[in-house]
Amino acid sequence: MKITQQAQERHVLNVIVDNEPGILAKITGMFTARGYNIDSLTVADISEDHAISRITIVPRGPEPVIDQIRAQLERLVPVHKVIDLTESGEHVERELALVKVKGTGTKRVEALRIADIFRARAIDSTNSSFVFEISGATDKLNAFINLMKPLGLVDVSRTGVVAIARGGGGL
Repeated sequence: MKITQQAQERHVLNVIVDNEPGILAKITGMFTARGYNIDSLTVADISEDHAISRITIVPRGPEPVIDQIRAQLERLVPVHKVIDLTESGEHVERELALVKVKGTGTKRVEALRIADIFRARAIDSTNSSFVFEISGATDKLNAFINLMKPLGLVDVSRTGVVAIARGGGGL
């Protein structure tokens, strides 16, 4: 019997929650208990009175798993709304990375040339290294990091995906 594997889809979910202690643990615990992986996770306070936060979660899985994740998130008590930006229409998503590259001579020149092409900004420099700041879509960051590997990539620190729906509507 042939077993077929369902397509793994990447979704960007905005989860609007009460800004209270333990909410992030509750949400990540739900993922852990069911064996779901999280590709990216960011949290930010989004209200003037600090009562509401937006958690942006990027899971990957077959459509039935994504549907189950959405349904289970909606059932959690401090969750006000779950928005699947991948399905709800056009959205903007970005990620920020700090990329440390060590090198001298031609490798140093090449790293600066590639950084210029990717619109990365050197925010720290020594005689033998750079720290570049780059923001954009996840694919752009991945491409930049892969090009820096042979030039002396030392370290990478990434924020995770932040995303918001396009257009005039709010929460």
